[in-house]
Amino acid sequence: MTDDVDDSAPDDANAVDPKLLELLVCPLTKTRLVYDASKRELLSKAAGLAFPIRNGVPLMIEDAARKLTDEDLRRL
Repeated sequence: MTDDVDDSAPDDANAVDPKLLELLVCPLTKTRLVYDASKRELLSKAAGLAFPIRNGVPLMIEDAARKLTDEDLRRL
């Protein structure tokens, strides 16, 4: 199995349902997430992590997340 992701799909195919975004919280801290549409990520300021969204599906596991940079945190 590879981690290759086809990001060439139309944006609407990768869109996340807004109702789903209202329900999701950080799996580690149970706090609110911020949606970054340009990077296709859900950001947790409390955990300092960015959870990726692949093919419209948020990957809400710590191993899939990237650590937020100082710049990311300033923008939140």
